[in-house]
Amino acid sequence: MDPEAARTARESLDLAFHMSNILDTGLDRHTLSVLIALCDLGVNPEALAAVVKELRKEKPSLSSSLPAAPSSLP
Repeated sequence: MDPEAARTARESLDLAFHMSNILDTGLDRHTLSVLIALCDLGVNPEALAAVVKELRKEKPSLSSSLPAAPSSLP
């Protein structure tokens, strides 16, 4: 990617992240960039939004089902 294209992409992500923060989406910069990349590849944005919502609902139950981390390594 040429430097100008990289700068434009970075500025676009910065703007999208700023809008995301204003809308209080709770998305971090990396997650937002992945979602934008998926949209660029043709994934339906409404389907992505539904997946994000569903994963957020399941997050508390996923955390409680994970095994506890060991307190110290041997």
